[in-house]
Parts: sequence; structure tokens; C-alpha cells
Amino acid sequence: MTTPNDVSASAIAVTRVAISGATGFLGTALVKSLRDARVTVHRLRRGSSATAPDVAWDPGRGTIDVAALEGVDVVVNLAGEPLAQRWSPERKDRIRASRLTATTLLVRTIASLRKPPRVFVSGSAVGYYGNRGDQELDEGSSAGSDFLATVAEDWEHAAEPVCRSGVRLVLVRTGLVLGAEGGALAKMLLPFRLGLGGRIGRGTQWMSWIALADWVHAVRFLFSAETVSGPVNLVAPNPVQNMVFADTLARVLARRAILPLPEVAIDLLFGEMGRATLLASQRVRPRRLLESGFEFEVTVLRDALTRAASGRREEGGREAREK
Repeated sequence: MTTPNDVSASAIAVTRVAISGATGFLGTALVKSLRDARVTVHRLRRGSSATAPDVAWDPGRGTIDVAALEGVDVVVNLAGEPLAQRWSPERKDRIRASRLTATTLLVRTIASLRKPPRVFVSGSAVGYYGNRGDQELDEGSSAGSDFLATVAEDWEHAAEPVCRSGVRLVLVRTGLVLGAEGGALAKMLLPFRLGLGGRIGRGTQWMSWIALADWVHAVRFLFSAETVSGPVNLVAPNPVQNMVFADTLARVLARRAILPLPEVAIDLLFGEMGRATLLASQRVRPRRLLESGFEFEVTVLRDALTRAASGRREEGGREAREK
């Protein structure tokens, strides 16, 4: 059985993919899916000891094994300092610099290749839109003005020169990814299982989420969606307010969401990072994915949370289940 989301290696003629940030939560899932489809994955690894098919690079020093990237079909750029830490001025500088430095090095390297990749998929986030309350947002909406919004905007701008090399650029603005092995949900599960979960702040802020399996499928779908370039929101079609998210997660775990985390506690525990990531509201719609024919497998939050909370590994994707 085939679907509009069929992303087998033969269907998209992709045999080699290079990925930065390949050992993170999202990168690990993408690597597994591609390897299951017998695609050769070149993980960009820091240091000089990387062995084939991995590729040695050091963004801070501006070095990369250029020859190892000759002939790759797709480059996926997910590298960046984690956001989940209390932000000091120095850490904010590292968060921004890690994204811009890595992206700039990849763009410069692609420009030097005799045979550049067809597609450059570069990371971004729904934080691009800033804190927008109840406003419905899509890829045509303007950028916000807070720290995360300016980082995302600069990150996207750093990738844009790749187009001069004749490479199609896709900027994946990722929302809250729900999976069993990591990300924000992994940090939520224990307190909710202990009956210590609840809404955050007033709970009215919108959360734009996507199941991990759908995130992986969407990225691979974009490899071959030749008419799609520029920003693409990687979120499910049905965002929810935080109070709904908390109640749904509690019900999935057969617990009660009775302990809200007030805004003052967010300030004390996490400072600016907490306000920007836990209290900001982004009601984002995946307009371009839907218009391009992508079909989500999980569109109901309860289903996504049930799968993740049960620890189901779905990163292998639709192809593995259809064999």
C-alpha cells in the first residue's frame, strides 16, 4: 500500500543524506528512519576521529571534511545549543552563535561542492512567531521580536545564501515534538505520573505540537516535495491550549492535573527561558504541508500522548509497519 506520504528511498531517489545534530532527539529519530529505508546517513560529528560514513566537522573552528559531502542528495541541519537551560547573557550568545556558525559553515561548504545536494533542510522553530496570544499563525505571518524569535529569524537568514548554489532551501519551523525518547514531553511524564502535573501559568497559552513519527515523515516528505521551498511549519493541524494539554496528558496517565505551576514559579525556576518556552503562546497552522498534500498520521493530541507515554517506538515510520 502506498500513500501520499510514501518516502521510500526509491520513491525520492535519495541514497545519501548528511545530518548535523544527528545525535539529538530529532536527529536520532530521523537517522533511524533513513537507515531503515537503506539510505546512507552521514552524521556530522565533532572532532577528527569520525569514521565513514560519518563526517568530521568543527563549526567553532570552521572546519569540515568537504570531500566526504560530495554527491550527497540532501543536507539536514539540526545543530544548535539546547534551549532548555537557564539563560545567562553568555548562554544566549552560545545559543545564537551555535546555530548561525553551523549553518554558515554548511552553506559555505555546499557552495564549494562540485555536485551540491538538491535540498538543504535547515532547522528553525515556531518560536519564530514570538508570543502571539490567540492569533492564528501560518508561514506568511510576521516574525516576533523576543529572543527566540530573533534567533530563529537570524538562523533562517543564515541559510538563505544556499539558494545561490541552485539548492532548494526548506526551513522547518518545528513545534513541540511528542515522542517517547526525549524532548519536552520526556521531562513532563514523571511529575504527571506522580500526580504532580497541571497547567502552566493561566494555561491559556497555545501549544503547537506534532507527533515524532509525523515530524520524521514530514521532513522526509519535504526531500521530494520539489515545489515547496522556504518556511514550512512542522506542527499538527490541531494546536491546543496548555490547560487542555495538561488535562489530556493527565487523563492518558490516569492521573489528575491538580497542581498548576504559577507564573511566579516559572520566573523563579527558569527565568527568561521559562517565560519564552513555557508561557509564550503560538497558535500555528501547517498550511504549506497541507497544501502540498502531506497527510498527518496523528492529528488528535490524546492519540499522540498515548503513543508516546506507552513508549512505542515509531521512528521507523509507515514503511516498517506496512512490510
